[in-house]
Amino acid sequence: MSKILDKIEIPTDRFEIRLSGSGGQGMIFGSVVLCEAIGQSGDKSVVQSQSYGPEARGGASKADVVISDDEIYYPKAMKLDLLLAMTQESLDKYYGDLKDHGTLIVDTSLITELPTEDYYGLEFTRLARNEVGSIVVATVMALGAICALTGLFSKEALTEAVLARAPRGTEDRNKKAIDIGYDEAMKIKK
Repeated sequence: MSKILDKIEIPTDRFEIRLSGSGGQGMIFGSVVLCEAIGQSGDKSVVQSQSYGPEARGGASKADVVISDDEIYYPKAMKLDLLLAMTQESLDKYYGDLKDHGTLIVDTSLITELPTEDYYGLEFTRLARNEVGSIVVATVMALGAICALTGLFSKEALTEAVLARAPRGTEDRNKKAIDIGYDEAMKIKK
């Protein structure tokens, strides 16, 4: 069970997010969508970068989103404010990049060994399979949770960004995944 954190601190100068998991889980898709949802507000600079290589075929993969009130001169994350870990391997590999008092969100259906008690844990993969009928939307569900926990972007902006990028015919499944991730995160936030 996670230790519920009081509040996620959102600095105004630079905020760094890493989405991590296995190749094929949609980390790059998720980071592009996240970047577009945040960018819709128009008052922040936002940039996305990703890891290519053998990770694309499995293994720990990552994609970063950097948000700033000012211009962004270096697009890669240096010290993470928020880490989403969808697999044990990605948590083990990237946890050391999280700032002290940074926010950790994990998929507790796939992660069993945690290096801290300070985390938000949701069973994204289990919920995606059981409630939506496909584990493909687990990362989209996690984006709904990030939306609820941080307030960095609106649920409407996230939905619009996901639907603009997702394959046709998956609209209902993706909307449901966003709603579930958002609602489950709001339950633990309260």
